[in-house]
Amino acid sequence: MASLVDTNILVYRFDPRFPAKQDRATALLRQGIADESIVVPHQALIEFVAAVTRPIARGAPLLATEDAHREVEEMLAQFSVIYPTENTLRIAMRGAALYRMSWFDAHLWAYADERGIDTLWSEDFEHGRIYGRVKVLDPFRAS
Repeated sequence: MASLVDTNILVYRFDPRFPAKQDRATALLRQGIADESIVVPHQALIEFVAAVTRPIARGAPLLATEDAHREVEEMLAQFSVIYPTENTLRIAMRGAALYRMSWFDAHLWAYADERGIDTLWSEDFEHGRIYGRVKVLDPFRAS
């Protein structure tokens, strides 16, 4: 069964400030590659580049722009990437209103809802909550 990953999973893979989250993100993504269970929305790739190339606390970014672009190329080769449709946008607008989600969260959720993907991995939603037919799981939540 396929699951969708949020940007934060991709970013933590490269963030040594949070070693436990980095390890968990790495394990989840590697498992997704091995069993082809992870789907990445194009939105997460765009947000990934923005997040990892932004300076952190007046310091250096997590990745140089060239490295971030190279990582996106790798992700394009390793994962199924899905792109928005007109219906994705309509579903996101309904989800934003119905569930009172931020626009970006609603758009991410809409990818899963539209395509019948039942799991969304993210730390930005309420763990275990079901939005329509999509269940959100926080991979960093202690068991």
